[in-house]
Amino acid sequence: MLESDARIAVDDPNDPHIEEFLGLRDHELRRRRESPNGDLAGIFIAEGDLVVERALRAGYKLRSVLIDATRQQPLSEEILATGAPIYAAGQDVVLRITGMAMHRGLIASLDRGPERDLDSVIGNATRMVVLENVNNPTNLGVIARSAVGLGADALLLDPSCCDPLYRRASRVAMGEVFALPWTRTKRFPEGLDPILEAGFTLLALTPDPRAESIDDVSFGPDEKVALVLGAEGPGLTNSTMERIGRRIRIPLHGGVDSLNVGAAAAIACYVLGRGRP
Repeated sequence: MLESDARIAVDDPNDPHIEEFLGLRDHELRRRRESPNGDLAGIFIAEGDLVVERALRAGYKLRSVLIDATRQQPLSEEILATGAPIYAAGQDVVLRITGMAMHRGLIASLDRGPERDLDSVIGNATRMVVLENVNNPTNLGVIARSAVGLGADALLLDPSCCDPLYRRASRVAMGEVFALPWTRTKRFPEGLDPILEAGFTLLALTPDPRAESIDDVSFGPDEKVALVLGAEGPGLTNSTMERIGRRIRIPLHGGVDSLNVGAAAAIACYVLGRGRP
């Protein structure tokens, strides 16, 4: 159990010590607060012991931790070693912040750090996942976790995609998003140009029955391939599809017209990762 004198008791949801955690229940409010011009610019919130520990291993700096005052499980040495303040709040305060009587063990505030340079992210990769208009944090988290687990080296997002460090995205990804080099590029189709200039083959994933079956796709382990996916429902925009010469589809059965973008990304990442070390 965490030593009681290491906890800082909080009994007021408006306590300035936990200001960084306020607004978690309102996605739009949170997005504005953590935007480059928001009052919480430069931070992000992570939820759950494992997710926070993986953020620390990836080099993110812990600012503070908020736990339920009734928590009995000890915090990991990784978290304690940072020396970040640990605030303990009663259920009424936690409820005001998270909308639940208890959050997933803890929530933590971390520094975002500098954004990665586009050229370095592209230059160190041979398999990339590239997203357009993917603004659902759950889908983004599934895609990130699949990309890491199935051999992708990098993640690129257009400006309309949601934040990979958003609390729900990192939670769904089980913190694996922290291990995946990512950055943003310009709005598509212009944002695809640096990828093409780096020698990548672009593959547009689409349910279009006229597209090439993913069963027929084969690349060497060192060939540069970028898988491009669009938002759930509308998919890739017409202008983006026109810029990408090769289109692939996942054969479907039972009258199903398409898969969730997260499920489709996992299948495609597995195919592109075959034969890699």
